[in-house]
Amino acid sequence: MNTFKNQLVNILGLNAIIRSLHYRNYRLFFYGQTISLIGTWIQRIAVPWLVYRLTGSVFLLGLVGFAGQIPTFLISPFAGVLIDRWNRQKILVVTQVLALIQALVLALLFYEKSISVWHIAILSVFLGIINAFDMPARQAFVVDMIEKKEDLGNAIALNSSMVNGARLLGPSIAGVLIALTGEGMCFLINGISYFFVIFFLLRMKISPHEIKLQNKNVMQNMKEGFKYTFGFLPIRYIILLLSLVSLMGMPYTVLMPVFAKTILHGGPHTFGFMMGATGIGALIGAFYMASRKKVVGLEKFIPWFAAIFGFGLITFSLSHYFVLSLILLLITGFGMLMQMTSSNTILQTIVDDDKRGRVMSFYTMAFMGTAPFGSLLAGTLASKIGAPNTLLIGGVACIMGAFVFARKLPEIKSSIQTIYIRLGLLSGEVSPALTNQLEE
Repeated sequence: MNTFKNQLVNILGLNAIIRSLHYRNYRLFFYGQTISLIGTWIQRIAVPWLVYRLTGSVFLLGLVGFAGQIPTFLISPFAGVLIDRWNRQKILVVTQVLALIQALVLALLFYEKSISVWHIAILSVFLGIINAFDMPARQAFVVDMIEKKEDLGNAIALNSSMVNGARLLGPSIAGVLIALTGEGMCFLINGISYFFVIFFLLRMKISPHEIKLQNKNVMQNMKEGFKYTFGFLPIRYIILLLSLVSLMGMPYTVLMPVFAKTILHGGPHTFGFMMGATGIGALIGAFYMASRKKVVGLEKFIPWFAAIFGFGLITFSLSHYFVLSLILLLITGFGMLMQMTSSNTILQTIVDDDKRGRVMSFYTMAFMGTAPFGSLLAGTLASKIGAPNTLLIGGVACIMGAFVFARKLPEIKSSIQTIYIRLGLLSGEVSPALTNQLEE
């Protein structure tokens, strides 16, 4: 029986897909985060639905999204310096405890029937401050758990599968809970879910993170991180494209309640199915990325993925049919995940270890930090020109950004390949000119 099981696993390629789970610390991290992220997505669905139910305002929907994400943009560069200085495991324990408190306060206010949109906005700001530390720390922490560099891409892809598996389950559960019990139960379940991730984090045995920045002040460290991130062409263009997609494309999630209720004439279940379709597309992309054994050559697909995401947004904005909308959201989720994970994998592979926290803080700014401006912009535009036209403009912007990135691809590819040669991931000779640039 065991022989047949092993053969089946090999035939399906599951060993390659889940190889990072062989590391005990990463396995504990994966289990804890999976449970917690389901709770997170349940709350992410409940918050905008509650705001829209209480106010009926598209603008306030965008404003609350802005309030919850703007701290990530403002604080992440500072947080990145501290992440390169402090123990990342302890940072994550603290952020999870604070997020637990935020969720339980939301639940308490709801069940006391005293919750208002301003309570939600203030607590969203608080969670945004937590995420400014939590997200880059979580990204940088992957390297502390994975011993072999060649398994790093697989671990990042499994992280994405974890997030998007939660994205798939969370909205569906949230839709049922909102319809049966109200939004408060969503907040309570999210709060309880944090106990699991805290428990698994405390069970990990991580070697102490070496502090390399203690002889410089914070401002010098921030300046050094900025120069490194935007002075090296591959990192700069990956971050800039991710920023554009996040600013113009990602706010589509903020407008989903409008499409569910006004365009498709549905309710919480419709909203949950729509977000679930995005999660399925993203999950398909995550499994594909996890099955890849090499990072080499991944950079050439980034503009294609951004263009697929833009195409999905444009076509979805024109749809008035529920089933067609679900199919188009699946394509949108696939493109979004593939661009995000490809970018993350390349950055984590080529970045210097002593600057990883700062680079990943800029990655967080690009992916999450620009989203509040996108949420505010989307809410404002949607109130003036309608949600469908707003998404159409965002999709066109993503495709234009993909085109610019594609034109720079030969230079980007050349620089990245030189790093791969230096790391032993690719055979060849390192360019002396690039070696000098990296040393500077």
